[in-house]
Amino acid sequence: QAQLAESGGRLVKPGESLRLSCEASPGIYNFYVMGWFRQAPGKEREFVAAISWGGGSTDYGETVKGRFSIRRDNTKEAVHLQMIDLKPEDTATYYCAARGTYSLSRSRHDYDYWGQGTQVTVSS
Repeated sequence: QAQLAESGGRLVKPGESLRLSCEASPGIYNFYVMGWFRQAPGKEREFVAAISWGGGSTDYGETVKGRFSIRRDNTKEAVHLQMIDLKPEDTATYYCAARGTYSLSRSRHDYDYWGQGTQVTVSS
């Protein structure tokens, strides 16, 4: 069973906003860093955003900086990705990820846990 579960993905029009959520399975601990990655058909998985345990440190991929915002709720071990001004290029399966250290990372190889993904489609 998946230890992370994403939700919120759907079809939206260019320029619209969308919020994705990710929650850890009950009893899961040590998700110090959580983040988001995305993968479009035929492309490599791309780093989107990451956030530290306390929320004081965040990091964003170049293509989403200024449009996406990541936040977390430690009481639920949940993380949210608020996306605005969505573009067709943002169309992808979005994956939630977590790692058991305090260091932020842009590499998918540094993350230990993954959700099944939620589809975001930006189209007219």
